[in-house]
Amino acid sequence: MTEIDNRSATTEQCPAFAFPKDRSCPYHPAPGYESLREQGPMARISLYDGREAWLVTGHAEGRALLADPRLSSEWGDPSFPVVVPRLDDSPGLSFPLIGVNDPEHARQRRMLIPSFGVKRMAAMRPILQKEVDRLLDVMLAKGPTADLVSSFALPVPSTAICVLLGVPYEDHDLFEERSRDFVGAATPADSNVAFVELYGYLHGLVARKAADPGDGLLDELIANQQAEGGLDNDELVKMAMVLLVAGHETTTNAISLGALALLEHPEQMEALRRDPSLIAGAIEEVLRFLAVSDFLVRLALEDIEVGDQTIKAGEGVVLSIMLMNRDGGAYENADTFDIQRNAKKHVGFGHGIHQCIGQNLARAEMEIALTTLLNRIPTLKLAAPLKDIPIRAGHDGQGPLELPVTW
Repeated sequence: MTEIDNRSATTEQCPAFAFPKDRSCPYHPAPGYESLREQGPMARISLYDGREAWLVTGHAEGRALLADPRLSSEWGDPSFPVVVPRLDDSPGLSFPLIGVNDPEHARQRRMLIPSFGVKRMAAMRPILQKEVDRLLDVMLAKGPTADLVSSFALPVPSTAICVLLGVPYEDHDLFEERSRDFVGAATPADSNVAFVELYGYLHGLVARKAADPGDGLLDELIANQQAEGGLDNDELVKMAMVLLVAGHETTTNAISLGALALLEHPEQMEALRRDPSLIAGAIEEVLRFLAVSDFLVRLALEDIEVGDQTIKAGEGVVLSIMLMNRDGGAYENADTFDIQRNAKKHVGFGHGIHQCIGQNLARAEMEIALTTLLNRIPTLKLAAPLKDIPIRAGHDGQGPLELPVTW
């Protein structure tokens, strides 16, 4: 009890750091985050609603916590910390895979693992390469300037997730806009409108597929899981929403930020052009250095000792992917972009049971998109100063809203 009282008194004298904050540079931590890292592997933060939580910045500590079953991912728990304002008036709202714990999470994940296996990913590569080449043909024909986000980084993963799920690509404008509004909304009202519209679209799509099956992942789930009672309709629609939104939003940002980081580090870009075998390691460094998903949120179900600190049961835990990936104890010169370092233990895809199920598809998309872009447009450069590139808010997935380039 004394420890809690002392911490409360300290908080009153020195208010906890308000989290999250917007980045000022697209690929560096937000202003003030450095002070949090200097406090050690954990720091106290204040969320937008005034609730305090722990922020985990240490790499080893964060990986251990992400694998710890005493931390809950159950969004529907009324005690679950709300970091993003858009979720404030959605008590009990939960999503398959990302917002549930085992054994429900394991049951859902088992349904999807075959569709993200090596054989399916290998079959996706020629489709991705064809789409990347087509987009660059169009971009070059219209050149010599373009917005790399809308003309390239967005349609690559949108096409991939449509093919994988069996979603008609002619609907891409609808789901891209609604996804963007849902995950990037500043207010609960705006987020709810986007959620309802996206849910309605996918509900109708599932109904059409049930009547007239195709060969996508949604069709497989309907035939193999829903028909046998393993999935009810609401769970299936929400699972489709998670896969659709996460399957193109995050990878769009990763491709955009990866291109930006390489353009801002020409020596790294030239090394990659000279030696294409560096691409696999370069993708891991992009994921480490950029932290597209800047943080993950959990709720402590029991007391957890972390070093000389104790996370109390019922406290919120926010794990900073950016700061964990920039931990100097895990990576030498952690704030330096180096495509030849060994970055494989990064947490860009999370860690533990909730590690991103689509990570191999994302890696393939990034590899094909960035390699082909650099090879086909060797004179590519930014068409605006770095400080003028508009970027997403701190509560959103991180990345540029636009990326003007020229060649």
